Amino acid sequence: MPRTPLVAVLAALLLTSACAGSPDPGGPQPAPAPPAGSTAVDSASLGELSGIDVVFLSTMVGHSERTLQIVRSSRDRVRDDALRTLAAAIEATEADELVAMRGWLPTTGPGASAAAHHHEGHGDDAALDRLRNAPAPDVDRVLREVLADHQRSAADLARAQVGVGRNERVRDLARRIEQSRTAEVELLGGTP
Repeated sequence: MPRTPLVAVLAALLLTSACAGSPDPGGPQPAPAPPAGSTAVDSASLGELSGIDVVFLSTMVGHSERTLQIVRSSRDRVRDDALRTLAAAIEATEADELVAMRGWLPTTGPGASAAAHHHEGHGDDAALDRLRNAPAPDVDRVLREVLADHQRSAADLARAQVGVGRNERVRDLARRIEQSRTAEVELLGGTP
């Protein structure tokens, strides 16, 4: 199958899962109400979160915020239509997941300090600067490289959570993150 239709199919699947998932862009913006059918649930129906679940969610919030910075910083500069479609699907999916994860994190009590931890400056600053400063002819290639590395680390983190997490809903989210990020890395590995 040619790459463009494959990317379009994956983008449609990612957007579909985004409609059933949950995130808003990073930064100090208020989270919108989750859409009908969203994976966002009230904290009471989520059940108890272990410390490892809170750490995972907190880390993934920071990771997704950075993903949104990456795709948004190059949105108007990407030349390849298939890459633009994939980046838009990634943005929609992670924005939706971000809303759910923020809603699941405790705001008081044990674990709240881990949940409140911000992830700015945790290693992706140089990659984001590299993307922002890439000359126009190199943007697609640099975006593929930066985003593939970033999504690979998300897949690794999610895979680890599946093995050690305590809350089944959080583990289910981790499974979905591992699968989607792994598929994205495979698609990003292609040449423009």
